[in-house]
Amino acid sequence: GNKGLYLLNKEAESIPAGSDGLIFLPYLSGERTPHADPYARGVFFGISYIHTQDHFVRSIMEGVAFSQLDCLSLMRKLNIVSDKIVLFGGGAKSKVWRQIISDVMNARIVTLNVEEGPAYGAALIAGVGCGIYSSIEEAAGKTIKEANQINPIEENVKKYEKLYKIYGSLYEDLKDDFEKLSHI
Repeated sequence: GNKGLYLLNKEAESIPAGSDGLIFLPYLSGERTPHADPYARGVFFGISYIHTQDHFVRSIMEGVAFSQLDCLSLMRKLNIVSDKIVLFGGGAKSKVWRQIISDVMNARIVTLNVEEGPAYGAALIAGVGCGIYSSIEEAAGKTIKEANQINPIEENVKKYEKLYKIYGSLYEDLKDDFEKLSHI
């Protein structure tokens, strides 16, 4: 429940950016982007005696953020850029995760006054259909506002840039072994 999420966030906050060298590949059921690989599996890399449960929690958050950066990097290569990234939903409630994402992506993170995007979007579409608003743009403009923002911390950005290179090489180094493992 919420108490569990609160405790996980506290654990992650207690560990420095980079999880003291613990890297997580979040491929728990294969990977789709940027590696279309049903054999890919989750990996913790760099485990040592110094790592505690708190390190693993933060490393999981960082690994998911690295995976999201894989997707963002593809968008940036296509010249799809923005001055901000908007987060909403469950994960966006975590300040530590928002900061991790901001630092990993070296981007400003914005949350909205709306927490549940799909349901809210459906309600706005219904509002347009009923004539309350003349367009989706009008409905969104009148009801959706930025709630808060987080900016990247330069020291963390530099650390994550180095770790992301290692993260990226791990998949390439392990991809053949992922498939071999699936046949055992």
